[in-house]
Amino acid sequence: MGMITDTMRYHELQGQKRDLSFKIQQITMEKSRLVKSGNDLMRVGTDYDPDSPAMKTLQKRQADMRLIEEQLEQQMSEYKIQLQAVDAELGDCKQRLGEEIKEEMKYSL
Repeated sequence: MGMITDTMRYHELQGQKRDLSFKIQQITMEKSRLVKSGNDLMRVGTDYDPDSPAMKTLQKRQADMRLIEEQLEQQMSEYKIQLQAVDAELGDCKQRLGEEIKEEMKYSL
């Protein structure tokens, strides 16, 4: 019975690992888009007077983008920690399965 449970858990953990990896990939892509948008804002901002309302609006948007980037970084860190935990549990599950298979394959005469 343990082998069935461990096999099911192993497949569930593999699914969790794929989901977390996908979420990390999405955050990485979003951060890349955010950096590009921030760079575009800076290029546009070179035309404005530093004290103009338009420049102040651009600076506020840049600050907002940095805040979003920090939040994305924090979320990615949390996902990476979860991914490490899933990897550790996957290793344990795989080891238990290996031991259970060896035990089942032993022949007694």
